[in-house]
Amino acid sequence: MMLSNLSVPLLGMVDTAVMGHLDHTYYIGAVAIGALIFSFVYWSFGFLRMGTTGLVAQAIGAKDHHEADAILLRGCVIALGLAIALLLLQPVITWVSFSVINASSEVEHHARRYVDIRIWSAPATLVTYVIVGWFLGRKNARVPLYIMLTVNIVNIVLDLIFVVGLGMTIDGVAWASVIADYSGLGLAAYLTWKLLKHDGYVLNTTRILNRHALSRMFSVNHAIFIRTLCLVFAFAFFTAKGAESGDTLLAVNALLLNFQTLMAYVLDSFAHAAEALVGHDIGEQNKTSLDNTVKAIMLWSLIFASLFSLAYWLAGSYMIAAMSDIPLIRQQASEYLPWLILLPLISVWSFAYDGIFIGATRTRAMRDMMLVSTFLVFIPAWYAFQFLGNHGLWLALTLFLASRGLTLGYIWHRYTVNNTLLPGSQ
Repeated sequence: MMLSNLSVPLLGMVDTAVMGHLDHTYYIGAVAIGALIFSFVYWSFGFLRMGTTGLVAQAIGAKDHHEADAILLRGCVIALGLAIALLLLQPVITWVSFSVINASSEVEHHARRYVDIRIWSAPATLVTYVIVGWFLGRKNARVPLYIMLTVNIVNIVLDLIFVVGLGMTIDGVAWASVIADYSGLGLAAYLTWKLLKHDGYVLNTTRILNRHALSRMFSVNHAIFIRTLCLVFAFAFFTAKGAESGDTLLAVNALLLNFQTLMAYVLDSFAHAAEALVGHDIGEQNKTSLDNTVKAIMLWSLIFASLFSLAYWLAGSYMIAAMSDIPLIRQQASEYLPWLILLPLISVWSFAYDGIFIGATRTRAMRDMMLVSTFLVFIPAWYAFQFLGNHGLWLALTLFLASRGLTLGYIWHRYTVNNTLLPGSQ
């Protein structure tokens, strides 16, 4: 799972590096804004992956394989419906996005082009979320690895062909992403059909449309949806405030966030493992195994977070130089590098607890703690530390991630002390 997750931020770093070696800083800014918009749009529907994993893991733990397969098909139907809605609402999404984000005319021009192209990947992206979640819930991390490697290898190769080989700019990066997403969906659909055929699954629409099962799925997923909206809002706010300070600072923050994203995706591999393992333990109602799983996830997450902090401390300046050859961006990025060295040790707990709470399907508590961290910590901190400029923005982000870990840890401690985790229903 770590290899699968690692391929995603590496792709983002390739996109940034390809744009970073062009002549103008606004290319990096345009990719940052375009990626931000689709982070908000697509990550908002991350419940299609996360909710599927937790529900499938609990069904497998309870030895109900038919229900696990029904969850997959329910999720795919929902994903396709949402994708069609996104395609129809594309003009509205574009208008709202650029009404909120205050970018320069050059950045906005290229970012709009990116959005117009990238929106066509919506069906592939959302259905793939469901399929990946289904495989993870079955404790099968190999197939998600194959899917993500396919998407990202195709994307990277096409980035180089379109931008370096054919001289395209933003449109090359956007088309590379669209083609890669459908390549991943093709592989995902084939491997899913192959496994369902092997299991002898027979389509049962009555089971798929079961009112109680649909109600539980929506209960779990709507809480994840709100939680994800808050998370994406925080990073969108961060990027938007950087954009208000000019193209250079926007590019600097975008470049540095690639380092945070790299770390986040690696640590998310442990969160994904937690989703499957915790869900399976709760499905089996095995408290001893559940406690051991949580301790192991915490330990390994901390070890890898420490390694990231060490790597950024020792090699951060070299990584910045590899990402851009524009002297001003290199200089200013180095000024904010200490935040990147600190963040892995601060944010590790929020990533680990996300996976644990999703596996336990305790998504309402996760949602509530995200609301607290966003509106009672992040926004007030940004307001209070505006006088520090961009450093104040990084401080607010750091406090936000710290709050998420502390509040989720407190709630989980209450669950364990009160012994209210099993059987895992909300």
